[in-house]
Amino acid sequence: MEANTTADKISEPNASSLRWGILRRALLRRHSSSPDEQSELDQNRVSRKASRGFNLIAYHVIDDPSEEKSDTSTSKNQFGSSRVACFSYKLPIHHNSLNILLYQRVDADGANLNDFEVCNRHNIDNTGLVCQWPSEDVLAYYCLSNADKFRCKKVIELGSGYGLAGLVIAAVTQATEVIISDGNPQVFNYIQRSIDANSGAFGDSIVKPMVLHWNHDKLEDFSNSFDIIVASDCTFFREFHKDLARTIRTLLRKEKPSEAILFSPRRGDSLDKFLLEIEDSGLHYNIIEMYDSEVWRRHQKFVEGDDSWPNYEKDHCYPLLVNITQ
Repeated sequence: MEANTTADKISEPNASSLRWGILRRALLRRHSSSPDEQSELDQNRVSRKASRGFNLIAYHVIDDPSEEKSDTSTSKNQFGSSRVACFSYKLPIHHNSLNILLYQRVDADGANLNDFEVCNRHNIDNTGLVCQWPSEDVLAYYCLSNADKFRCKKVIELGSGYGLAGLVIAAVTQATEVIISDGNPQVFNYIQRSIDANSGAFGDSIVKPMVLHWNHDKLEDFSNSFDIIVASDCTFFREFHKDLARTIRTLLRKEKPSEAILFSPRRGDSLDKFLLEIEDSGLHYNIIEMYDSEVWRRHQKFVEGDDSWPNYEKDHCYPLLVNITQ
């Protein structure tokens, strides 16, 4: 009996090989007519991607109101062959609610090889195009719950992806200016479209998209310009740690109160390595684990085995709040 158990463990694929399988499946999906069902089950078991994440802000996919003849929830337009979905997020505001629209790429047929070429050309990662990641959901919810913090402030979101948090800040906090930035130029059109679709909700706030590379001299043009910097899940790739720390130091206003608000899981020692760069930059930081009772409650449910997030693991999935100051 013991020998059989040992043999089973040896034959069982490890997490690393299964994650490589996820990439292979994405690249070859267009050409595969008979996927290995067991292989797909194994690969889904190790994937960290969550269908709903913490699900803190209610949303649903809608027909694109800007497409007069569209009879589906996705469309093809200036984004080329990619399908575009329109998500409607319902933001609770006092005793009322406000709906904001967010446009996002939907590539159900597999990976777009052009994405890798763009990443190599600009020395960026591609995660912002994949989906709306759980840490962005938490950041947006935190900004919604702490709207007074952003009132009359100049704010920039770094590594925004599709920019949910930036849109929430612009719609509910009465910030003076909100810049939604990402290093991937492919994301720019999606952000711009979302800004245009929600312009009526921004009041007097100035809202702009920006392609911003953390290792670019353009940073100096915005030196000491922002009262608050926000970002989510930007510390995973260690090769970007130094540039991200430099970007925060450069953009943050010298006058207090000014701060950077980052949400990021630990992911092994990745977050710790980034915080060493923050210290080397002469900045100060504080880590808060229990920053919101509702987020913590949902986190505890996932830890206890909530089936809505079957692969949940605290180290990889639960974002800590990192507060950075001058």
